[in-house]
This record gives sequence, structure tokens and C-alpha cells, in this order.
Amino acid sequence: MPIPEVKKIWMDGEFVDWKEAKVHVLTHALHYGSGVFEGIRCYKTKKGPAVFRFKEHLERLYTSAELYHMEIPFSSEKLRRATKELIKLNELEACYIRPIAFRGYGEMGLNPLNSPVNVSIAVWPWGAYLGEEGIKNGIRCNLSSYQRISPNALPPFAKCTGPYVNSILAKVESINAGYDEAIMLDYRGMVSEGPGENIFIVKDGAISTTPEHASILRGITRASVMQIAKELGYAVDEIDITKDSLLKAEEVFFTGTAAEITPIREIDGVEIGKPGPVTKAIQEKFFSIVNGEDPSHENWLDYV
Repeated sequence: MPIPEVKKIWMDGEFVDWKEAKVHVLTHALHYGSGVFEGIRCYKTKKGPAVFRFKEHLERLYTSAELYHMEIPFSSEKLRRATKELIKLNELEACYIRPIAFRGYGEMGLNPLNSPVNVSIAVWPWGAYLGEEGIKNGIRCNLSSYQRISPNALPPFAKCTGPYVNSILAKVESINAGYDEAIMLDYRGMVSEGPGENIFIVKDGAISTTPEHASILRGITRASVMQIAKELGYAVDEIDITKDSLLKAEEVFFTGTAAEITPIREIDGVEIGKPGPVTKAIQEKFFSIVNGEDPSHENWLDYV
């Protein structure tokens, strides 16, 4: 589905028309994947648009840039204010937010240090990434033949543009095989995550999620769900998950900014089942928070 066109995009301190938001064909990031980015959601609430865990997302953007030796030429507060103004200019009540910092047009070659760092922010309306039906009734997944990037090859903690080709290959393989999404294993053969989601399983009333050493991204929705689950009285463990444990789980679900809380009902033809009570309880609490209906975590919302 094409991205819905809105009025303005923020580029290096200026608001430009959507169709004029362009970069040079010799932009370094286009050739070498030398960019870092974030995916953030803004939700409609009774108090107006609210950005979910904005501070944490911006902190991760700067951490990603640091891991790739990039100095973002704008402060975090500048990007925060620019994003809010952009949402207002585009008259959006809810949206997806994509800030990106990338090596721009300058020098070519594998040494990126003399190329300028450009920053852009785009916002647009975007519904459920894996579909409203998927959030309600669950999706079908396969175990990908593509291994999640190893921490000895690239830093998994960074949201860098280039390494996402790894996720693209897994996603396309999954779609071509007739599934909704992939589940990737790490370099040890343990469960890692989805192409753009963290993963949780439920067994005997306890919740487990893959640990940081399983080559995962430190998901902000993941951290939020872990806190929500504990507040609901569930034990949550960060442990290695084998393929057998995954397939024998009573409930499985993805978390992520785009995916939000998406249940998994089938993996490689093995029926997990409809979304279970633990998944539903976490979903209910999560959506209540992001929609501004639950004051217990109002500090997670940054109102526009």
C-alpha cells in the first residue's frame, strides 16, 4: 500500500512540500546503507495527538548514530519540537513518525566520515502494520531460512538502514511462502525475533521473551509490554527460546511500534491457536494506555 501523502516533511531544519523532499542520487546512504532511523507512533486521545514513549525513541536514535560514528547535527529537543510542529502542520490526529539521519551527498567510498549527516522527519497516517484482523485473531508465521544478523557482524541494537536488508529477505521469503510474517533465528540457532518485531511466548502462565544476546533490537514496545505484564501479575523471563519451546507454547505474540501487540496463531503449519487470555490482557492494557484511557502510564505519552 502506498504511503498516504501529506503536506509537509521536515528536512534539515525546514518544512518542505511532500513532493519536494528529495536527496541526490549520490547520497552516501543510498549506496552503502549508512543511515539510522526510528519508527514511532502518535495516537489519537481525548487530549489530542500523543506520541508514545517519544523520549526513549529519540534516545535510541542517538545511540544508533553513535554506534555508526555519526554525529546528528540537531539536538534531541530540536527533533522533538520539529516533529510536533510537523504533526500540527499536517493536521494529523494519529500517525506514524519516521525520523532518519543519514550520510548525505559528499564523498563516495567506504569511509563515511567526511560525508555530511542529513536529518529528515516524515509523518503519515498508518494503521495496523500486520492488519486489524491480525491484531484481533492472530497471524501465520514461518521460521525463516535467513539468520538474524550476528552481533559480531553488525550491532543489532542499532536501527541502521543497511542491515534491514536482512529483514527484507526474511519478509519476502515469508510472503512468497504464503505466510504473514517471518520468525528469525540467531547465529546459535535460538529464536531471535521477527523482521521488525520482538517475540514473546506464554507457557504455564509464565511469559518469556528472547534476551538481548539473541541478536535482538532493544524494542521500546517490548520493554513496555514487559512492564505491563509484570503489573498484571505475570512472571516475565528473558531467556533463550528454542524452536521446540516456540512451537509448544500456549500463546505467542509479536511486539513492536508498527506491529503493536500482534498474536501469532500458527508457525510453520503448527497451530498455536487463537489469541489467549494473557495476550488479550496485555493487548487491552497496552491499547488503553496508548489511547490515553489509562492514567497509570500517562508519562509514556508526549502530547502534541
